[in-house]
Amino acid sequence: MLLAMSVLASPVLADRLKDIARIKGVRNNQLVGYGLVVGLDGTGDKAPFTNQSFRNMMNQFGVTLPEGVNPSLENVAAVTVSAVLPPFAKPGQELDITVSSIGNADSLRGGTLLMTPLKGADNQIYAMAQGNMVVGGFGANGQDGSKITVNVPSVGRIPNGATIEREVASPFTQGDTITFNLMRSDFTTARRVVEAINGFIGPDMAYAHDATSISVRAPRDPSQRVSFLSILENIEVDPAEDAAKVVINSRTGTIVVGQNVKVSPAAITHGSLTVTIQENPNVVQPGPFSEGETAVQQDTQIAVTEEPSRMFKFGPAVTLNEIVQAVNQVGAAPGDVMAVLEALKQAGALRAELIVI
Repeated sequence: MLLAMSVLASPVLADRLKDIARIKGVRNNQLVGYGLVVGLDGTGDKAPFTNQSFRNMMNQFGVTLPEGVNPSLENVAAVTVSAVLPPFAKPGQELDITVSSIGNADSLRGGTLLMTPLKGADNQIYAMAQGNMVVGGFGANGQDGSKITVNVPSVGRIPNGATIEREVASPFTQGDTITFNLMRSDFTTARRVVEAINGFIGPDMAYAHDATSISVRAPRDPSQRVSFLSILENIEVDPAEDAAKVVINSRTGTIVVGQNVKVSPAAITHGSLTVTIQENPNVVQPGPFSEGETAVQQDTQIAVTEEPSRMFKFGPAVTLNEIVQAVNQVGAAPGDVMAVLEALKQAGALRAELIVI
């Protein structure tokens, strides 16, 4: 009883606005590029596009390879380079990059990425990448064909391996308002955000567009807007409770029951049918002087057993604790509980959204 009273008396946890919403226009941008990694210890690839890329690179340096000659590029690998450009990134700042083999290279360990331009979705170059890679995986091969691989040696990272060359235009300083987009759309949460901002700053300063977007009137001066935003993002808001959901992971057997899930009274019986197949091979020997051959005769025994199951009453359960206690009393395995929950949903007794992932 004391535990139940303490749970009922627990205060509602408030979240800061920066934890439940993102500012419109303030976002990351993905960059990608194609390049060559050199200096490998014979673990490069033999893809045709690697030879073509190598020829193009040598031509840029003024070296022309004879036609029809395919150099053995065991120390070169073709790779893709990816990075994330954070908001408000300025030219001259550095980014961490990930280098991944796109050919049949065995490992990128010990390699050096040559200068690679990184482009955005608009096909513009925003950064240049180059440097020595850090590879966490490794592999070893035996002469008899045996092989062992730890982690993934065909992927590496270069900390601060790219330098930003172009700034992405941001709409942060444009317009008379700042718009917050909730990470989880909810009309009640949007209303509470508007009430919290208006109660802290002043009436009619914030208004909601829908269940996701809330706009706040803000000063035009960039310096004042930054100070204004630092105040807004630390305002505490009580988010609304989520809708009743039951999430089932069919691959791992994980079942998560939300707080507001309710179950109407229902009678359930769930049996278990077991089929056992046992093979008993018998060796049959031919008779003396029969010129017969020894044969194997299969003796298959199939048994079907059904464990007795009793009918039990499930519900009514109006709290998460009652649902957990009912499931524990049944003593069912996760797979059986999934079947019971799905049947309850079809019968209309489960007052929640059933999600299978």
